[in-house]
Amino acid sequence: MAGTSALNRFYLLLLVLAVGGGGVLYWQTRGRGPSIPANVVVTVADTAGFSGYYLGDSAAPVLITEYADYECPACQTFDVVQFPDVRRQLIETGKVRWRYRDFPLSIHPYSRVAAHSAACANDQSHYWEQHTRLYQGQGQWAREADPTGTFREYGKQIGLDLAAYDACMKSAKYAGRIQASYDEGLKVGVASTPTFLIAGRLYEGVQNSDELKKLVDSLAAADAASR
Repeated sequence: MAGTSALNRFYLLLLVLAVGGGGVLYWQTRGRGPSIPANVVVTVADTAGFSGYYLGDSAAPVLITEYADYECPACQTFDVVQFPDVRRQLIETGKVRWRYRDFPLSIHPYSRVAAHSAACANDQSHYWEQHTRLYQGQGQWAREADPTGTFREYGKQIGLDLAAYDACMKSAKYAGRIQASYDEGLKVGVASTPTFLIAGRLYEGVQNSDELKKLVDSLAAADAASR
C-alpha cells in the first residue's frame, strides 16, 4: 500500500511538471512578438501635432470622435457594418469630420499592439487601410497566440515598407500616443467601447448610420438657424 501511494505521488508529480512545462512553453510562444507597454508616462512629444486620426473635410460643420478598441467585438461590428455607410453619407458629403481615438481596454491583451500597428502604418500614410484590415480580421487574430505576424501580413498586403514597419513596431515609439488617447477618453467620460463624442455628448455602443445621419442633420439645421 505504501509503495502504491509513493508511485501515485510520483505520477502526479510528473503530470504537474508536464502541465507546468506546457504552460511555460505557451507563454514563451505567446510573447515572441513585440509588446506595447501600458500606463506609460506621456510626454509632450507624444502628443505634439497629433490629436487623432482624421477623415473628412476640416471645414465640416460636425466633428464626431470615436473612442474604440481594435479587439472590441462591438467596435468591429460598427466598423464593418455601419462605418462604410457613415463614410458615404456623412464624411464624403462634407457633413462630418471623423476623428478616431484609441481606447484600449485592459481586458483585451492585443488592443495596444493592434493600435500601434495602425500607428506604424500611419507613418507611411496607410493608416486607414491598416485600420480596416485590423477590424475585418479581428475574428481571426484575436484568437491567435501571437497576432503580430498577422498584423505584419496586413501591412504587406497594403504595400508597407516592411523594414520600416518592423523597426517602428520594435521601438514601441507610439506607446505614449496610445496612452494619451486613452487618458483623453477617460477625461471626457468614456467607460466602454465604442463611444462617440458628438456636440459635447457621449453616445455609447454601436450607432446606426441612419440614426447618426439624422442627428448630424439636426445639428447642422440648428447651427444654421442660430446664425
